[in-house]
Amino acid sequence: MYDINDIMKVLPHRYPMLLVEKILELEPNVRAVGLKNVSNNDPYLIGHFPNDPIFPGVLMIEAMAQVAGFLSLVSLNKEGTIAFFSSVDKAKFRKIVRPGDTLIMEAKVSKIKLPFCKMDCTAKVEDKLVCEAELMFYLPK
Repeated sequence: MYDINDIMKVLPHRYPMLLVEKILELEPNVRAVGLKNVSNNDPYLIGHFPNDPIFPGVLMIEAMAQVAGFLSLVSLNKEGTIAFFSSVDKAKFRKIVRPGDTLIMEAKVSKIKLPFCKMDCTAKVEDKLVCEAELMFYLPK
């Protein structure tokens, strides 16, 4: 398991845009599982339906991308560099995510053909699928 300090050694993101709090599982070149606790204190919830806060779908995509980016950078020994998000395909939002929910995100390597990595990603709350997408990254030399 990797904590927030380990994640910050690999990803360049920082608060408030570092959305992954833990990497729970990591199989290099295969898959990674990450965790994000959605809190009412998250700054982006202040204006996203203030009387009925909902975690934004685009941030679910970003959180999945961070898990996938972590997986690709660790797998290819490129910690501390940047995995540039290059495409999102087949994105679907299945359920609403609210403060108090814990997002469990999984990224699976679909294809690595450097300098590109393609990942199949899902996000779940209580084992229910809330978001899915195919994400692609460009890894500079």
